[in-house]
Amino acid sequence: MESNVETNTNVTKERKPSLFGMILNPGQQFERMKQNPRILVPLIIVSLMFLVSMSMAAISMDIQVLMGTQGTEGISEAEWEGMLLFTRIFMVIWGIVTAVLMVFIYSVLHLIVTKIAGSSVTFKQLFSMNTFIIFIGAIGALLNYGIVMAIGGNSLFLMTSLAGVLNSDNMLLNSIELFAIWQMLLVGLGLHKVAGLSKGVAYTTAIVIYVIGLLIGNLGYLLGAL
Repeated sequence: MESNVETNTNVTKERKPSLFGMILNPGQQFERMKQNPRILVPLIIVSLMFLVSMSMAAISMDIQVLMGTQGTEGISEAEWEGMLLFTRIFMVIWGIVTAVLMVFIYSVLHLIVTKIAGSSVTFKQLFSMNTFIIFIGAIGALLNYGIVMAIGGNSLFLMTSLAGVLNSDNMLLNSIELFAIWQMLLVGLGLHKVAGLSKGVAYTTAIVIYVIGLLIGNLGYLLGAL
């Protein structure tokens, strides 16, 4: 009897977290990855999703969109074509590396915070946590760029952002986006479940990192507005 209980306990502990479970039951996935952090397969899946989404964004990019981001004086049509090709190639390359880079940076930041807070969480657990969290961002990227590719529009602006809702070309509003906010909330829950931080510390950390990222991402726009 004791052997059966021990076996059942081990099976429960070894249950793998699910990427799709992050949509409906993220708390359960965080509890599972605390016991059994998974990285390789989820990271490959998420990386492929970002690669596909950025490829769609690259295909949707045209000269008119590119001209809207830069001055047009003294640039020939051939030069615009070359810049467009370069931009498309860069976007595809960014799609390949973005998942790994984002997960690594956020995991390092979270490790610093959790160690200051006295948590025993490991880098592997945090890396797994962030891999599963950016799955939500990958869904958002596929949705947004899929819509742009299907019906047309500016691939620089996200349909699920405030800029998309308000039909604005404001870059700051473009950064305030549904899936990014969803990810931020999941970071708070993840730091609470996986790292054992209090809810207050966990969600405060998530919000602060989100706001800092938003400000850094829009630094050029904010300085230009001064």
